[in-house]
Amino acid sequence: MTQIGKPPCDEAAIRHGEAATAPCAAAARRGVLAAAILGSSMAFIDGTVVNVALPALQRDLGANAFQAQWVVESYALFLAALLLVGGSLGDHFGRRRIFAAGVALFAVASAACALSASVRQLIAARAVQGVGAALLVPGSLALISASFPERERGRAIGTWSGFSGITAAIGPVVGGWLVDHSSWRWAFLINLPMAAAVLLIVWRRVPESRSAADSGLDPWGALLATLGLGGIVYAFIEAPVQQWRAPAVLAALATGLVASALFVAVEARARAPMLPLALFGRRNFGGANLLTLLLYAALGGGLYFFPLNLIQVQGYSATAAGAALLPFILIMFAFSRGAGRLVDRFGSRPPLVVGPVIAAAGFALFARPGLGADYWTGFLPAVVVLGIGMTVTVAPLTTTVMNAVGPDLAGVASGVNNAVSRTASVLAVAVFGLLMAWAFDASLAGSLKDMGASAELTAALEAQRSRLAAATPPAGLDVATARATTEAVQRAFVSGFRWVMGISAALALLSGLSAWWWIGGEAAVPASASKG
Repeated sequence: MTQIGKPPCDEAAIRHGEAATAPCAAAARRGVLAAAILGSSMAFIDGTVVNVALPALQRDLGANAFQAQWVVESYALFLAALLLVGGSLGDHFGRRRIFAAGVALFAVASAACALSASVRQLIAARAVQGVGAALLVPGSLALISASFPERERGRAIGTWSGFSGITAAIGPVVGGWLVDHSSWRWAFLINLPMAAAVLLIVWRRVPESRSAADSGLDPWGALLATLGLGGIVYAFIEAPVQQWRAPAVLAALATGLVASALFVAVEARARAPMLPLALFGRRNFGGANLLTLLLYAALGGGLYFFPLNLIQVQGYSATAAGAALLPFILIMFAFSRGAGRLVDRFGSRPPLVVGPVIAAAGFALFARPGLGADYWTGFLPAVVVLGIGMTVTVAPLTTTVMNAVGPDLAGVASGVNNAVSRTASVLAVAVFGLLMAWAFDASLAGSLKDMGASAELTAALEAQRSRLAAATPPAGLDVATARATTEAVQRAFVSGFRWVMGISAALALLSGLSAWWWIGGEAAVPASASKG
């Protein structure tokens, strides 16, 4: 799952956002909070539930595993690339207006997803959905910041965070139930009544607000960020299908690398950059974002394949697969507030070293179960250990980001860290897909050789290799050969899954090492210093 629960720094973006621009009536504040909760809940649900629906839509639409990756990546790519500019658009044109536009666009794209007759149509609709999410996600946070006075903002944050935690917990379960009892299309249609309720509340209750210090937009930065991220992701997803020598793959990779380099150059000179590079000159801020990049790459890339393992290999229902990560979410929800006090007691470095090391142990445990694994003894220990590691890490990570820049830049810093976590997941899913394909092909070839498979059987599975665990034995085989072929496919996926989890564990360890090396005892930056 590319994004489990809330990414880091969401609450910080609200707490350190712009102060309320005008007195807001109690009824209006209740409307703002309800709209923000429902709006962000749509994005939270879509960030997780689609992974549970992937096997069903892959089967219905005849999609291969790499097209299924695009269903997730097209949404996540545009959300990650445009998240920062989405917040700037709200400051510039009005937070209420941009938030409502994002909700409406998200709803229209959700309907298009549900009505898709081919996987290509679904991928295109998911991309539009990602654009809508990039407008509504920062808008929902900014509306709370702009509408609640500081003395009431803490309670609003607690309410928003609590409901978001509930959404993160039940979203995949409800989505899995819809897949099992109706169709994967309902995982998208469920957004329509929610969007209608949000737009009604916005129209009747939510006041308009703009930034008093609007510094302008960064359209070139947004374009280059999208081209850079999109080109690199395209190359890594398509390479197993088209091969690295394919002109389209090489052109996409070159475009992505050049656009990424130009993005850095443009941001260094822009009057109002969407990514203020000067912030990375502060050692703790740079270290915290390096940790975020590595750890959330492990989390997003590794757990993308977890529901596929449960459903396509272990034989779980979509509902059970959606519930599999509930302990992870509940641990984070229950103990994150207490983990936030670790920085006050021990400083930034210890929890940001220990937490990722525990998370690495969790990823390593995911690599242990084989075929026919029992959830309670095979996967639950990994889910719990990973949940503990992330809980120890996330709140201290947010505090470190905030303390590194001071209150005047805290809103910007939290947005950057949030975008880094999403970008890490987007890149990791693409790169890990390449790793999975390599390990799957190698294992399957070895198994077919060991079982003495005929040339016809080998060719039939070779033609299906892009389907990964969804590959099926050709018709006409005897029962024993068909069973052995199915087990070979499943073992090949488990082999790839173990490689993915091993790399995830290594990335988590590297994130802990980066914290030990980069994050020190810098004092919090005072407000006066943060302006410079």
